[in-house]
Amino acid sequence: MRAALWLLALFAVAVATALFAGNNQSTLTLFWPPHRIDLSLNLVLMALVAAFVVLHLALRALSALFEMPVQARRWRAQQKERAAHTALLDALGHLLSGRFIRARKAAMAALAREKALDTAGERLSHAAQLRTIAHLVAAESAQALQDRASRDGHLQRALELTQGRSGAALQEIREGAQLRAARWALDERDVQASLGWLEALPGGAQRRTVALRIRLKAARLARQTSIALETARLLAKHRAFSPEAAQSLVRGLMGDLIQGAHDLAQLQRVWNGLDASERLMPDIAIQAARRLLEVNGDGALACAWLLPVWEAAMEQPGALNDVQRVRLVRTLEDGLAADTSAERGWLARIELAQQRHPRDTGLQYLAGKACMNRQLWGKAQQLLAQAAAGLQDPELRARAWRALAELAEQRGDADGAAQAWKAAALVLK
Repeated sequence: MRAALWLLALFAVAVATALFAGNNQSTLTLFWPPHRIDLSLNLVLMALVAAFVVLHLALRALSALFEMPVQARRWRAQQKERAAHTALLDALGHLLSGRFIRARKAAMAALAREKALDTAGERLSHAAQLRTIAHLVAAESAQALQDRASRDGHLQRALELTQGRSGAALQEIREGAQLRAARWALDERDVQASLGWLEALPGGAQRRTVALRIRLKAARLARQTSIALETARLLAKHRAFSPEAAQSLVRGLMGDLIQGAHDLAQLQRVWNGLDASERLMPDIAIQAARRLLEVNGDGALACAWLLPVWEAAMEQPGALNDVQRVRLVRTLEDGLAADTSAERGWLARIELAQQRHPRDTGLQYLAGKACMNRQLWGKAQQLLAQAAAGLQDPELRARAWRALAELAEQRGDADGAAQAWKAAALVLK
């Protein structure tokens, strides 16, 4: 459409010119005594147009001639700028390929060429960014070469170049330098320095995945389990790990935190600090209850912590593996033995579960011990004998034989007690 309009306009101009010039009888007379010159008006107009074109071309030629030194200087500056960028790209490539000496040399070459540009008065608009990145590449190469003095020098220079400057790009480069410094300190096992670099970051940068990963490793190295646990939760929330790996990591840190509690108050604070979903984890609940009994805590409270795990295991028999079921039985037994007031409610639960799962040897053992504590000797004898014959865990099996030995001694059966004690010793042999 545009081409058609231009074509129509060209035809209109041609027609107008033909109409004006074809019938134009005007002349132009020049008097130059003693001469007189008569010229056609069309010729004069054509001469004026030609003169204008020639004058314009001459002025353009003179301008290009006088512009040549400026263009030559600009071309040389562009070549130097391209050389600096090429050197920086070479440094990055050598760094990624593991050629650290070449990377450092290329970074220094980039710095030298940028300085030459600045000395020549051709300062780049992104000079600070180029120099900062070159210093960081040189520092990273020095870190790989174990040249700490050179690394610290380049890092300090990079931080000085970004100090007090505005611009999102420079701010991001500064944050990157601080993160690299935290990583280097962590590699040298200097936990306090690593955490210090992380604390110097802005609030938003501290919540980035890479910063959280560094904080997690530093906290674990410094045995600051509570900080490591909180960081691991944030990483799991950000999906930095697979769900299985995140759950395993969080579970391990919670276990370390529980095991590190040395008194009842500290353990209670740890338990209250756990999420509701974390308290339902079998390993965590069992370990917390076991630790509560180890610090001479309330057996009823330990059993209360185990109640959700018990209910989940009874509703879904496959919710716990064999190891977890054995640990649950042991912890419940110790908790009920530590506080006999908790047996009343638990005896009904254990009997109901044993009736639903009559072939579960762990439940037989637990029901037998509960009956034994309630002085139901006959029923305890029957359940413990069944459990001793079928239990696979050596510790539980030995406990069952010891309980049978105690029952035999109570009713005066010396031979039966001796056989039971012998069987318990053989299991643990």
